[in-house]
Amino acid sequence: MAGKIDAFVDCVSPYSYYATLYLRRNRKALESHGVEVELHPIFLGGVNVGSGNKPPWTLPAKAAYSKFDSERACKYFGVPQIKTPDFFPILSIMPQRCMIYIKRHYPRERFETTFLSLWEWMYHQNIDISKPEHLAELLKSHNYSEKEIKEILDAAKSPEYKEALTANTQKALDQGAYGAPWFWVRNKEGKEEPFFGSDRFAFMWQYLGIPFQDVTIVEKAKL
Repeated sequence: MAGKIDAFVDCVSPYSYYATLYLRRNRKALESHGVEVELHPIFLGGVNVGSGNKPPWTLPAKAAYSKFDSERACKYFGVPQIKTPDFFPILSIMPQRCMIYIKRHYPRERFETTFLSLWEWMYHQNIDISKPEHLAELLKSHNYSEKEIKEILDAAKSPEYKEALTANTQKALDQGAYGAPWFWVRNKEGKEEPFFGSDRFAFMWQYLGIPFQDVTIVEKAKL
């Protein structure tokens, strides 16, 4: 491959949702340039604690601005308007461990489609997917069998997957992460750099040497 984007995301982060949607929509184009995309579930709470960062909703100025930014982002990325549920923020440890298990045992498309539904259920259907019973319903909606659902939920409580989520989170921290989505990008020269947020893709494409069309102001026609 000519390059790789490792995306570290958490279902509690709406900006991880936008980034995941965007990368999936552009995967075919990226692969045409030899660039691979891989999603890595992390625990954003651990990243915040480990980096000393504070979530936007805990800071009054950021919380007030987030309303405007969220509306703009939803419009830009073409998703229904997000409404912050009463139970937000959730403890995302359980669903994130489940996603690691699914990633290891199922095809990429099924893993990513299931992952996206975590955001969809929480932000668009107002369902607390941190609760095992709701998580089981979500998995059932994706045609996982009762046996598979039990295996997934049991795995999320096992030492193996507790350690796996911790390792993913620590890896992001070791790269300098202070939030999500966090990207570690390798270009065709083998050089690696970090990128943060769902609005830095133009910088990423420049780094990867991928031709793209940036935001351009269209001059008003003279009458």
